[in-house]
Amino acid sequence: MDDRPTWLVECRDIASRPCVVTVLVDGDRVVIVGPPGETAVFSSSEVETLRNALRAAASAATRHDTALAAGRQR
Repeated sequence: MDDRPTWLVECRDIASRPCVVTVLVDGDRVVIVGPPGETAVFSSSEVETLRNALRAAASAATRHDTALAAGRQR
């Protein structure tokens, strides 16, 4: 099972169809997976959700990077 922190952010494509952008943490990196071949369009509340997801993911990635650095210093 994949235990990486993951956030799903609802949005719409350019044709106003519902879709999802995925934000996940891969070690010390933040990955954003958009709808394949689409453009994601966010409302102001969806942008707020994306911002919160990115902030949380960046924090998780920083903790991972810090833990790795501490392990290398031992």
